[in-house]
Order: sequence, then structure tokens, then C-alpha cells
Amino acid sequence: MKLKLRIWRQPNPEAKGKMVSYVLDDVSEDASFLEMLDVLNEQLIADGEDPVAFDHDCREGICGACSLVIDGQPHGPQAATTTCQLHMRKFRDGDIIDIEPWRAGAFPVVKDLVVDRTAFDRIIAAGGYISAPTGTAPDAHAAPIPKQDADAAFSAAACIGCGACVAACPNGSGMLFMAAKVTHLGLMPQCQPERATRVLGMVAEHDAAGFGGCTNTGECASACPKEIGLDVIGRLNRDFRKAAARAA
Repeated sequence: MKLKLRIWRQPNPEAKGKMVSYVLDDVSEDASFLEMLDVLNEQLIADGEDPVAFDHDCREGICGACSLVIDGQPHGPQAATTTCQLHMRKFRDGDIIDIEPWRAGAFPVVKDLVVDRTAFDRIIAAGGYISAPTGTAPDAHAAPIPKQDADAAFSAAACIGCGACVAACPNGSGMLFMAAKVTHLGLMPQCQPERATRVLGMVAEHDAAGFGGCTNTGECASACPKEIGLDVIGRLNRDFRKAAARAA
């Protein structure tokens, strides 16, 4: 199929970016979205032009690196799917596709479609760890963890830190990401020593990094490729209020 791509091009963080149009012929519907961009870049290189910079790594929907806003939707039109797992069969011959980077104050553009997401790393460093020695792996079912808590922790731990929640949020909030980390750690018994300091430290770093506040619009959960629900934000808020009251 034939496609017209309108892609955000920005050579460096200080430069003013703009949308640039490209045309691709004979795109296979079996190609992934990133493979389609690979074909475009091969064409640009052959023509002596600068290829489009974009993030990618595993291309298996695991690492969260493939951060693209496609036609206004983080990761594109297919729900619960990362960009690398999106295939061109979701589009039609003659489509015009807009491709942009994550749009958030805390994720500055590095080049083209690449953004700096190290703010997430700083949030994790502020509390995403445990100090309790756990030794070797325990026998199955040896740790007394209720199944409901184990299931909720496992679901929250599915977060891959891609940042789609931030890109989708009208406030540029990273609350869903942070709440997923607070939830999956806070439900485990070995993670309790840092439970209060964890949530206070991570929220403080979240705000210092320039993320916006959460107003419960729900766009974050809709865009999440791992379908993490808003309930984790409720758990984070409860933990934060308790920790702040004890610290006062």
C-alpha cells in the first residue's frame, strides 16, 4: 500500500521542530510499524538525507522503548499494543499518518522522535528499591502473601515504563507509572521497611521533574499498553496520605 507520513523532525533540543512529509510506496501490511520506518530510513539514506531518529530495542513489546504518538494516540490505534507490535494492516492504502514524539514537559525532545525519559529513572532511584535481605529464592508458596495481593502486585509490575501514560495525560502526569511501581512494591512483605519513605520520595521527585498533577481523566489507563488500571493511583494516594500524616 501507499502511505503519506507526516513526521516530526527536530535536529536537536534547541532547534525548532516541524512536521515533514514523506511518501512510501509498496508498504507490506505484514510489516510492523517500526519496520515501515526502517524502510523509510533506508530510502532517506539512499537519497543522502538524514534518517529519522526513533527509539527501539527489543521490538517484542517488552522494553517500552518504542515511544511514538501515532495519529494523536500513544503507541497508535491498537489498544494494549506497543508501537513495535503495531502492524501496518491496521492502516489502509492512501492513509496519511502523523508521527510525533511523546509530548510532555518532563520528556524533552532529544532528536526527531526521541525524547529524554530519564525523569522516570530518577523517580525509581528515589524509592524503587528494598533494603531487606531476601537471600536465595524461597520455595514456592513459602512467603505468606494473600493471592489477591500477589495478583495485584503482578499486574502493577507489568508496567514497562514506556511513558505512554504521560503522553496521553492532558496534564503530562506520570502518576500511573509511579503508582504502578509504588503498588507492586508496597504489596510485598519484604518491601515494607521503605513503604512510607518510598512514596514520599517518589512523589517529591515526580513533582521536581516537571510532571503535571493527576486529575483522574483516565487517558493514562486507556493508553497503557499493559492495561494497568486507575486503581493503582488510588493505592498510591492512600499510601501518600498515611506517610505524609506520619511525617508531619
